[in-house]
Amino acid sequence: MEVLTWLDPGPDTGLGAVFVASFLAATLLPGGSELVFAGFLQLHPELAWPALALATLGNTLGGMTTYAMARAIPHGATPPRAAWIERHGAPVLILAWAPVVGDALCAAAGWLRLPPVACAAWMALGKLLRYAVIQAAALS
Repeated sequence: MEVLTWLDPGPDTGLGAVFVASFLAATLLPGGSELVFAGFLQLHPELAWPALALATLGNTLGGMTTYAMARAIPHGATPPRAAWIERHGAPVLILAWAPVVGDALCAAAGWLRLPPVACAAWMALGKLLRYAVIQAAALS
């Protein structure tokens, strides 16, 4: 905890860092936001709910950025693996939080032109649940 206190930029800057780390982690850029989120919660447990909201929002917006980039790609024949996503639709994006496959799901949903509002809602639900589990572990 002493090391975390030494690195603490303060609650406002820390919340911003949670948002930025969560956003970037959900794009095609490499990185994770879990340690930033958990570390912030260790330092500022009183800000658990705002941190949860910002992490979820940032990660969802990052996923929707990947969705939008893929949506801009001309649509051709649906590859066999994308057909599974097309068949099950936006609810598949509840798994958008998952390492490795999450970015691919967001990109496939955009490329397939699945409805953006439904995609964002399912994506946000999955990401919220994942951060809630991290939050519970960090605060226990």
